[in-house]
Amino acid sequence: MGAWLIPMSTSSTTEYQASTPTGKIANFVDTRVGASPMVREFGRKIFPDHWSFMFGEVALYTFVILLLSGTFLAFFFDPSMAHVTYLGSYKPLYGVPMSTAYASTLDISFDIRGGLFMRQVHHWSALLFVAAMSVHMLRVFFTGAFRRPRELNWVVGCVLLIMGLAAGFTGYSLPDDLLSGNGLRIIDGVIKALPIVGSYISFFLFGGEFPGDAIVGRLYILHVFLVPGVILLLIVAHLFMVVVHKHTQYPGPGRTENNVVGYPVGPVYAAKAGGFFFIVFGIIALISGLFTVNPVWNYGPYDPSPVSAGTQPDWYIGWVDGALRLMPGVLGDFSFKWDIPLPWGTNTLAMGVLLPMIPAAILIGTMIAWPWLERWVTKDNREHHILDRPRNAPTRTGIGVAGVIWYCTMWAAASSDLIATHFGVSLNDVTYWLRGIFILGPFIGFIITKRICLSLQRKDREIVLHGREAGVIEMTPDGEFRERHERLDDYRLYQLVSFEANRPVPAQPGPDGKISGGEKRRAKLNRWFYEDRVEPVSRAELAEAKTHDHHDVPDALAATGSRGTLEH
Repeated sequence: MGAWLIPMSTSSTTEYQASTPTGKIANFVDTRVGASPMVREFGRKIFPDHWSFMFGEVALYTFVILLLSGTFLAFFFDPSMAHVTYLGSYKPLYGVPMSTAYASTLDISFDIRGGLFMRQVHHWSALLFVAAMSVHMLRVFFTGAFRRPRELNWVVGCVLLIMGLAAGFTGYSLPDDLLSGNGLRIIDGVIKALPIVGSYISFFLFGGEFPGDAIVGRLYILHVFLVPGVILLLIVAHLFMVVVHKHTQYPGPGRTENNVVGYPVGPVYAAKAGGFFFIVFGIIALISGLFTVNPVWNYGPYDPSPVSAGTQPDWYIGWVDGALRLMPGVLGDFSFKWDIPLPWGTNTLAMGVLLPMIPAAILIGTMIAWPWLERWVTKDNREHHILDRPRNAPTRTGIGVAGVIWYCTMWAAASSDLIATHFGVSLNDVTYWLRGIFILGPFIGFIITKRICLSLQRKDREIVLHGREAGVIEMTPDGEFRERHERLDDYRLYQLVSFEANRPVPAQPGPDGKISGGEKRRAKLNRWFYEDRVEPVSRAELAEAKTHDHHDVPDALAATGSRGTLEH
């Protein structure tokens, strides 16, 4: 039989040959994993440039520093609660019985070269990590960056903040010194206050009656493996959604809901970010070398019998302790300790310990649910990529300030004893004042903040219509003295007039043509949200001001008018 020979068409491609060693390595990796499309796509990503965006970068960089310094400390820390006698270099504690965890912390501080510095770097980085995340979340809230399509990213940020608190608390408790032990005692008391199951959870967590002999090792596993792993996953998810949704930007000429004005990641933004990382690293190293934080050798090993005075936890946990301090044990003849008879006996319900947890739950729950709460109230389901100036959303800004006052009052209450001793006042008086601020402060803060925002909007209208005060007094031919006003540049004018003055949305009937009770409540909240507002300057108003003051209308009006922000 004959064989049929079928001609085959062939094609050849010329493989790229790099000329430098670095290029050859990069080409080798790219031909194996196909990374160049991803790098090319991410390298072309545009990010806007604004100083307020740096807080998120600070949080990321401090987390990297935490990983590096924590890895160093993990080589020398022994998370054991076995009893030993200290024979190290710190003579005031020489021969004192303590746990292995506390002894290894002292060894890191006094016997390991660079150990104390790395402890300081790790602790200061933790403080700055939570602070940067908190400020970053406040920036996102006050500018409305949580709105569609970024609701899930806001939730990721909230969980990241909670995980940061968990990482800080678990690490703060590892040295097993008197201060951290008292913090664990508070947690044990809160857990045991839970009805029915509290004592069982406490026995499981501590491995027996408090303080047990297992809690440090268990916290170590959480602090080193579980919590950092969750934080890493959340950071990856957060950055992925930032890339997918594109970055928000502040209003300005040429900036619309459909574009991003800024710098590409490579090489401009990458170079700036790399330099900023070393600036953050340098500042933390400088602080760590000059200022002591958490001097565990001053507190001594933990012993359940003594309680140190004048101590408080790290600032990010202090607000929970402050809520406990603000709660009264009795009000007149009314006691918050309730004895509830049950079939198997009487259970005590310590409401004085459980009720302070409600403000924490309200604060965290409202923060997570806020994007959906605001969308339900405002009925605004549009995509938003242009940020709000906080003054142009006065109700939201007032609510944010009220929440900050609520948090700061609880945070200050954690140091109520220090406030009393340092200022020479009664501890009871400090507590009463803080309770009053806790109840009334958020309402007062909301009212004042909203009035300030509306006043700033009116000031913006005045500046747009009459120009910026130049500080020069002129005399008119009629003998009148008045201050000269200079016209605004196009960029500044765009900022002041480019926003929407949302009007209240009345209650809408449902598919059956009836208005439900929930819709009526939404309409009331919507009216409260938008009723007090200041309209942006319209084209007609600006034209009238131009005729009166003989100013030229800037070209920026053409751009702003196309977005519908100057016309009502």
